[in-house]
Amino acid sequence: MTSLTRLFTVVALAGVFTAGAGVAWAGTTLDRITSTKVMKVATAANWPPQSFLGPDNALQGFDIDVATEIGKRLGSKVAFVTPEYGIITAGHWSNRWDISVGSMTPTRERGRVLDFPAVYYYTPYVFAVHKAAAGTKTADLNGKIIGVEAGTTSEDYINRRLTIDAADVPSFTYDVEPGEVKTYGDSMGPLDDLRMGNGVRLNATLSALPTITAAIKNGYPIVQVEGKPAYYEPLAIAVDKGDDAFNAALTKVVGEMKADGTLKQLSEKWYGADLTQVQ
Repeated sequence: MTSLTRLFTVVALAGVFTAGAGVAWAGTTLDRITSTKVMKVATAANWPPQSFLGPDNALQGFDIDVATEIGKRLGSKVAFVTPEYGIITAGHWSNRWDISVGSMTPTRERGRVLDFPAVYYYTPYVFAVHKAAAGTKTADLNGKIIGVEAGTTSEDYINRRLTIDAADVPSFTYDVEPGEVKTYGDSMGPLDDLRMGNGVRLNATLSALPTITAAIKNGYPIVQVEGKPAYYEPLAIAVDKGDDAFNAALTKVVGEMKADGTLKQLSEKWYGADLTQVQ
């Protein structure tokens, strides 16, 4: 991403998009955030280590820290909301929240209703199986029952319809032909079923490597399938269509966070590695 200097002035754009394009006020989001000193952020409630409820019942995780830092640099506090992921990716937010910091892949289809001001990290997606099936290779998953989170790139990949348009992302191939695909409402659903035993409900899941690693650290009896990642996913902040001024401000802020090492530090804090660039 391009590293830019802090935005000092913002020109509010006049006009309203029609209902058919989604209810969005052009150029006024940043003005509203500046006025209220609050940025409303949509994210996930059960996706460790990106975002999850801690012991104090407050959200924590990589995306939470990133969103908080963005808000700080825009001079605002952050207020988190956790709608269903499919509602976020559908766009037309009607000002229910200002931004999504939820590790979203900027696909062409989502780009019809959302803007992606900045990619802030990349994560490998891998298959995992119950530890009773340790030693499983990717080719062994053909014909098996695979669980994925609905409305995500893992669902698109396992159904062979994934398109990633972002630059600097390695190409990928479809190496698994599942016998059945089961979808879940969040990223932990497949892991919870997989922990019940090999083949009890699932034979494998496809998920972000940090999610798999966090589950293993938390005692889930699962292991990563041998072999290279299925694909690398670029993750971006997202906003509703139609606010160029807000987009520009966010691009500059994230550019600064990359340039001064803040994003790298947060990635190493939560993932133990620098995922802000493809390894």
